[in-house]
Amino acid sequence: MEFHLNGQEFIELMKLLKYEGLVDTGSDAKMCIDSGEVFVNGRQEFRRRNKLKAGDKVEFDGQTILIVQ
Repeated sequence: MEFHLNGQEFIELMKLLKYEGLVDTGSDAKMCIDSGEVFVNGRQEFRRRNKLKAGDKVEFDGQTILIVQ
């Protein structure tokens, strides 16, 4: 799946998970990130507010999201 930034420079990781409906709440996103369930560009990501830019790839719960401009 793709996420379009639509002119924005970035989206924070927590917001992406919530926006895409992969978690129900922000606190759910925090728990998933803190427990190491989220990968960005193939690496386990623990920074909740990691700024995702075009070209980044997020993997979580069997889903892959490519960030595009």
